[in-house]
Parts: sequence; structure tokens; C-alpha cells
Amino acid sequence: MEVILLQDVQKLGQKDDLVHVKNGYGRNYLIPRGYAVSATPSEKKMHSENQKQRAHKEEKIKVEAQELATKMAGLKIIVGAKTSTSGKIFGSVNTIQIAESLKEKGFDIDRKNISLPDDQIKEVGNYKAVIKLHRDVKVDVDFEIIAE
Repeated sequence: MEVILLQDVQKLGQKDDLVHVKNGYGRNYLIPRGYAVSATPSEKKMHSENQKQRAHKEEKIKVEAQELATKMAGLKIIVGAKTSTSGKIFGSVNTIQIAESLKEKGFDIDRKNISLPDDQIKEVGNYKAVIKLHRDVKVDVDFEIIAE
């Protein structure tokens, strides 16, 4: 059975993928829960037309993300944190603080799109954060943690 996914399904595919599944899985799980629709000829035609329209919009968004990435390429952020005398931070620096520092520089980035190198940063120093602006566009931003 062929189905068109309406949303991401783990270990099966991404939204708008055309996938082959067993009949029972498609009829009893995917379709009733709204995860997929049956891939009839009319649904396939509508799906291909939607893909064409979406590709044009997606390309425009990607170009805007690439322009923003070029602006952010040489950016360096300074984040202040309370520290002990040995340079250890009380608590840790997280994506919320990085997002706030980016906002001060004029870049409104959601914290969910920022990934830090280590799970928790607990010492003063220089680090890199990876910012995902688009599915295909990522930029590395240097940031320094200083003692307040």
C-alpha cells in the first residue's frame, strides 16, 4: 500500500514523502490517526502539484537564510556569567543566553535552532555554537564567556 505522509513519522519518513507500507499499518494506524492519506492517483497528482508550488517558496526562504548566514559569518558574541575565582561558572550557559545575545546584535533566532558544542558549558572561555537557519543552511558563531 502506498501512502503520502502528512507529518513526520519516526523510522518511516518525512512529511510529504510517498512511502510503501503494509496494508494493515496504513489502514489501521497511519490513516486513522491523520499521519497519512492513501496514495490514490488523484492524491498523487495533488501532491506533485503542491510539491512544485512549495519548492518555489522553499527556494525563496533558503535564499533569505543564506543571506542571513553571510551576515552572521564573522559574528562574535560575548556572554557574561557569574563565576568563582577559579573561572568556574555558577550554573551553566545555555541556548537562551546565546539567543538573547544574538537579539542584542539584531538577529532574532529561536533558541531551539541553536546547538552548543557540549551539553553544559561550565567554564570561562571561547566556544562555537551552530545555528540552524534552514534545513540546509547552518552557520557557526563564535562566543566568549566572560566573568561578570
